[in-house]
Amino acid sequence: MAGLFAPRAAAAADPTCPDASSGEPWKSVKDISAAGWSAEKVAKMEEKLYPMATTSLAIVNKGEIVYRYGNISDVNYLASARKSVLSMLFGKYVAEGKIDLDMTIGEIGIEEDGGLLPLEKTAKVRNLLISSSGIYHPAGSPGGNENTPERGKTAPGSTFLYNNWDFNVLGAIFEKRTGRKIFEALQTDLAEPLGFQDYDIGRQRMMGYENQSRYLAYHLFLSARDMAKLGQLMLQKGKWDGKTIIPEAWVSESTKMHVTPERTKSKEGLGYGYLWWIPTSTTPALKGSFLMNGNFGQFVLCMPAIDTVIVHRRAVTDEFAVARNLGKTTYEPTKVNAAEFLQIVEMAVASRT
Repeated sequence: MAGLFAPRAAAAADPTCPDASSGEPWKSVKDISAAGWSAEKVAKMEEKLYPMATTSLAIVNKGEIVYRYGNISDVNYLASARKSVLSMLFGKYVAEGKIDLDMTIGEIGIEEDGGLLPLEKTAKVRNLLISSSGIYHPAGSPGGNENTPERGKTAPGSTFLYNNWDFNVLGAIFEKRTGRKIFEALQTDLAEPLGFQDYDIGRQRMMGYENQSRYLAYHLFLSARDMAKLGQLMLQKGKWDGKTIIPEAWVSESTKMHVTPERTKSKEGLGYGYLWWIPTSTTPALKGSFLMNGNFGQFVLCMPAIDTVIVHRRAVTDEFAVARNLGKTTYEPTKVNAAEFLQIVEMAVASRT
């Protein structure tokens, strides 16, 4: 089994993987078995990946790469995993008082060309963070629940509906209240202090339909190894290299369950926090875990109980991602859904000895 894992568990520092606490290259484990993982069981997990649409996967345990599959330096489209990244950006500015979760969108000055209803304008920022605004204006991008109820009938905060209007408007609220562009804040607040290796601000872009909503989607393109750093930061309660990057209170508040699986109607039993999905698996390793969840198979699972981050990517081309978000294609490529990913996770955590 040693030969199978040798390329993924180099004895020296691996230049393709950033350090868990600084911008220096981090180390892969020298010996997967000595690190507390069964090489045989991890090999069985890998066999499950072969027929899947998975293009890369990384397991980080205690700040070191235990296993990787595919090229984790490839930069790809994040899909809805972007929403959890926005939640991370919110934390600093909530703590500074620039973003008040109890402000209404009416107070902030959110409006639409066709107008918003009086009830809709009473929705608070925190209602949008849990996708429960009650605002069912058409969204400016695909990927949300299109089966929206009649407008003006649902009290803000009362009903969960995965609605991209809420998520896109949160991006606009971030920019209005902080005076900063999302992609610039991502660079200075996260990419630079965490030592991202693959972040290209020019590759990030606002996208969406024309003439459907004022608010387009803030789409991100990141590598698996940089996404792993985001997960590691959350495991470290927002601290990095001795500095607070995200307030610990925000890490805790944003990743606790605010909406139960009964209300999200998740087939996988996932609850919802502030733009994070919350697994409810009874597996001890998943206690307190939280998940970035993006279409096609873009996942970052943070498991504080075992100090582990698992990143899964299903790459799609930039050209396809752009075309889809501009409404030029409705094609759906083969994907890895959350249930399939969580099955891989169960095999991964069962590999611990």
